[in-house]
Amino acid sequence: MKKNRSDLARGWVLKAGSDLADARRTISGDGPYDTACFHCQQAAEKFLKAFLAWHNCEIPKTHDIEEILLICSEKNSRLKTLDFPAEEMSSYAVEMRYDFEFWPDRQTAKRALEEVERLWKVLKESLPPDITGGDKK
Repeated sequence: MKKNRSDLARGWVLKAGSDLADARRTISGDGPYDTACFHCQQAAEKFLKAFLAWHNCEIPKTHDIEEILLICSEKNSRLKTLDFPAEEMSSYAVEMRYDFEFWPDRQTAKRALEEVERLWKVLKESLPPDITGGDKK
């Protein structure tokens, strides 16, 4: 059975919220902070995909935040001027997971979390409350 756009968007938001919760727990503890960065990337990706689902857009099968953000900005022009570190965030999805030299500190992970929360704040403004209500923050 095909889900409607509300169900799809809500599902993406719930999964993104789970990633954010994990990132917050990891950051508030002793790490590992590379894992927190990964979950921040995943949250950003899923929040953007929730936005696309709500707007009945095709959801690309990619972890490239720049690409997804570009598609979203066609529906919300405010995203075009959002100073979001999309390239850096994208690197947390795959490259960082296999880079044995990259061990971010707590501050790097905190910045990633702050950026995702800022992105979500902008996205939430153009989504109905019944979609965003599943987000725990």
